[in-house]
Amino acid sequence: MASLNDDANYIRNLCKHLGIPGLTDIHTHFMPHNVLRKVWAYFEQAEDVLGYDWPITYRTDEAERIDTLRALGVKQFTSLLYPHKPDMAAWLNSWAADFAARTPDCAHSSTFYPEPEAADYVRSAIESGTRVFKAHVQVGGYDPTDPHLDPVWGMIAEAELPIVIHAGHAPQRGAHTGIEPIRDVLRRFPNLTLVMAHLGMPDYEAFLDLADEHPNFHLDTCMALTDFTERFAPTSAEYRRRLGDYGDRIVFASDFPNIPYSYAHQVEALERLELGEEWLRAVLWDNGQRLLNPVP
Repeated sequence: MASLNDDANYIRNLCKHLGIPGLTDIHTHFMPHNVLRKVWAYFEQAEDVLGYDWPITYRTDEAERIDTLRALGVKQFTSLLYPHKPDMAAWLNSWAADFAARTPDCAHSSTFYPEPEAADYVRSAIESGTRVFKAHVQVGGYDPTDPHLDPVWGMIAEAELPIVIHAGHAPQRGAHTGIEPIRDVLRRFPNLTLVMAHLGMPDYEAFLDLADEHPNFHLDTCMALTDFTERFAPTSAEYRRRLGDYGDRIVFASDFPNIPYSYAHQVEALERLELGEEWLRAVLWDNGQRLLNPVP
């Protein structure tokens, strides 16, 4: 694995060549320590649960993780967090608001859960200036069409804020993962700006088709196309070629720090697609900036 300096030099040189200030990463995780510790515990058991090893490359303290992203040329990132049970989301939102206040290059991130209080704390998050929401259908184990979420989807759509949503079947199929619940949500809330995490892995083609039907639908690159995920959720040559037609809908994302390889490998995985400098420039910088920093 390359050193941090090697990765930083590679990214710096690429960004200079593309004429962009650095990277916009829409899918990174910062959480309260006790929550992140439980997330890491899940990956420690990956070989038993998933059938393959998943070492955490950037398992360091919070300050060092922030410094690592900055050293790698990441100019804006997120603190995506997500609840796995009721009565948790509002507390996570409070933590994330404080984290964003003390970390200027982190876009204020919020989350929600299908519960009676969801509309109230989502409204508060929007009013307090959140830039992005996170929904994790797999971990939360909830149906995106739950009636408690109807006012949530509506408010976020009206505010024109992006929602990074993990609804694909990878790395484990959930009770409500897959394209049909997402298709139903978009049918009822067509103006939602959904950003499908991991390119919708492993149902890449089906989720990409949604971009044809919904102009605000995006997909993030999080872990997709890397050597690691190509082993268990490979993409086809035709799909990789198709990505070139969606340069305004694909958003750079890494899943930092919970990745089993060096950060720069996600960038390399996109560069080696050879879809052109304009495409790469939009994916690595422009699209994330447009979503996280909309012009009023």
